[in-house]
Amino acid sequence: MPELHQPIRGLIIDMDGVLWRDAQPIGNLPAIFERMRKLNLKFILASNNATRSIDQFVEKLKSFGVDVQPQQLINSALATAMFLSREYPEGGAVYIIGEEGLIQSLAEYRFYHNEQNALAVVVALDRNLTYQKLKQASFLIRSGVPLIGTNPDCTLPTPEGLIPGAGAILAALEAATGVKPKIIGKPQPEIYLAALSRLGIKPSEALVIGDRLDTDIVGAQAIGCATALVLSGVTPKSIAYSWHPAPDIIAENLDSVLDHLENC
Repeated sequence: MPELHQPIRGLIIDMDGVLWRDAQPIGNLPAIFERMRKLNLKFILASNNATRSIDQFVEKLKSFGVDVQPQQLINSALATAMFLSREYPEGGAVYIIGEEGLIQSLAEYRFYHNEQNALAVVVALDRNLTYQKLKQASFLIRSGVPLIGTNPDCTLPTPEGLIPGAGAILAALEAATGVKPKIIGKPQPEIYLAALSRLGIKPSEALVIGDRLDTDIVGAQAIGCATALVLSGVTPKSIAYSWHPAPDIIAENLDSVLDHLENC
């Protein structure tokens, strides 16, 4: 495994597939977070998952015995709300395909669900998706309303296996309308840049840890961060070791990544 080019001062850590699979933690999370603190590693938890608000992520981590501050978390729902706020500072109506976490995040920036006069169609994972929702979204997109995707993840890891993610819903809408979505989450730089700003470090001083090559790793490499791929999520070992350019670290799980950092 190649050595990291510069000492790491902060971690940008994905959540689904790295910290947990649905409601099942991956490893002893309280011990892992304590280990990061002993290594003097600052961290931001950065997820493409838009089904939860930041406060809901804080509560989920607390249920696993881990206390974090809201400022230590960012996800694609929050990043999407921030993007829309820059485009439409007054807020307004948007057509939402998504769950309560996305609805709450958008509401904090004065956006609300309504198909009338919608400024955008905003799409995330929606486990209550209906044909009617897809139909109405398609009508709006065909009329010229912008299509915004919180993230392109086609699958989501659970203890039972991979389930369809936001990217699968976006693919259906793209097929129905011929319109490609504007993606806000990883691999786009928005989440990484927000995390680096909060950590107060340069890209070369950050290690991005994730389980997806085409989002977590590709996006981090594009802005000059070191990368660590964990095999506890969606990426099988056979694909991990054939990917180019290769991640700086390939490890079984987050604990194993910390082993590498400790021994550098």
